[in-house]
Amino acid sequence: MPVRVRFAPSPTGLLHVGALRDALFKFLFARHEGGANLLRIEDTDRTRYNPDSEEEFITTLKWVGIDFDEGPHLGGPYAPYRQSERKEAGIYAKWIEVLLERGHAYKAFDTSEELDQMREFQQINKMATGYFGGDWRDASLEKLKEAEGKPFVIRQRIPRDTTIAINDLVRGRIEWDSNLIDDPVLIKADGMPTYHFAAMVDDYLMGITHIIRGEEWISSAPKHAALFDAFGWERPIFVHCPVIVGTDGKKLSKRHGATRVLDYAAQGFLPSGLKNFIALIGWSAGEDREVLTEEELIAAFELDRLQPSPGRFDLEKLRWLNGSHIRMLSPEALLAELLSFIGQSYTRAYWDSFEDESPMPNKPPLDGKELMRKLDRIAAFPDRDYLLDAVKLEQERVQTLADFGEALEFFLVDEPTMDPKAASKWFGQGHVPALFAMILDKCDSVPSDLSEASAFWDEALRTFQVSQGLEKLGPVVHPTRVALTGKTFGPGLFELMALLGPERIRTRLQKLAD
Repeated sequence: MPVRVRFAPSPTGLLHVGALRDALFKFLFARHEGGANLLRIEDTDRTRYNPDSEEEFITTLKWVGIDFDEGPHLGGPYAPYRQSERKEAGIYAKWIEVLLERGHAYKAFDTSEELDQMREFQQINKMATGYFGGDWRDASLEKLKEAEGKPFVIRQRIPRDTTIAINDLVRGRIEWDSNLIDDPVLIKADGMPTYHFAAMVDDYLMGITHIIRGEEWISSAPKHAALFDAFGWERPIFVHCPVIVGTDGKKLSKRHGATRVLDYAAQGFLPSGLKNFIALIGWSAGEDREVLTEEELIAAFELDRLQPSPGRFDLEKLRWLNGSHIRMLSPEALLAELLSFIGQSYTRAYWDSFEDESPMPNKPPLDGKELMRKLDRIAAFPDRDYLLDAVKLEQERVQTLADFGEALEFFLVDEPTMDPKAASKWFGQGHVPALFAMILDKCDSVPSDLSEASAFWDEALRTFQVSQGLEKLGPVVHPTRVALTGKTFGPGLFELMALLGPERIRTRLQKLAD
């Protein structure tokens, strides 16, 4: 039977890391098996439904590069793919009648006050909490007749005095005492189906072969397995993925770097880098492989490589992996990605409202608006050939597209911002005035070819080192770098000088002398 999986979000909020991993695992598995990947919108909770949320899910997944074969935006043989529309089409009404007729479901007329009293009684007496039948599971026909016309829900009749078991692909056989499983609501008082009912009915009708979801759903698995059994349907394969935690082993939260997925796009992460990182949270490609393209992820993605232990979200690893994917790109493709990134509305919205809650040690908080101004300078710079060469020099050093704002600044401004500590350390040394004078003199002889110009400056600065009797090249390189870039770090100095060109070098050294 061909593999069929579904990503079925409830569009009530923003797309975060857990949902992205859920969608990614299903996408990779479907593509690995040559199967189908479905998008189904589970919008039966109309009080919390947000149409903007649904649009963000689709837009964000498209940015990441997770596509679908069927869904509300694509259509397909099992349409409609929104549960609210399926409810209106009468799909769930048909199947709930089947359960009622077979005795696997029942109407419960409890009021909210009665349910509160029941839970309070259970808590006081240290009993298992939940609805285990109440007054209605085995109500007489007379009692049911008396309740006619009153609001009711329809509950699943969980079998009693038996063991419910599933064979989970990650954890093996899991068993439950059915007497400890409460009777869940299948149809709410407003007639809308609950997740427990609608999702399982849709999984059967849509031919879903694997229910892949987070381990927080393990407690619901016996209810879902019992529902399939009640209908006489073959169960899908259950796959419960490990929970995601921070590097400290605690529940993933904002302090670990977890945020809205579209914010990762705004921070300058590539879709390929983010996919690579997310795929490795609770799954392994084997052979200690970590840097993987989408094609390599698809080729390696087998469910038996899922791990039962929690997967860790490590923001530094994400940055490292993203840097690796940046270096996979050709400079031309990277520049195109960078310019596209700068032009996105979500990039500007993110940085214009950014507040640095975790500044780097010994550094002022990052100013989001200032970073956006630096990025805008890149987009507005007219000389694309010069910009491309600057990107080439910084490509080995950056980890995100946003890093280019700071990394490229000194290439693009008339006068770079000077690090006062670096200037104080290096400009006061005795040989520096002669060094700058030599560089100014050489500016008239620099070759136009960049590789030749790089070799030219290499020879010039090394010759100066020898003439001054300096044991190392550092006392020559460092003051020159600070004078030209305002920084003590950056790409190779000789390549940098070749790209800046004699006019920029001359202008910057002369301003220092003024």
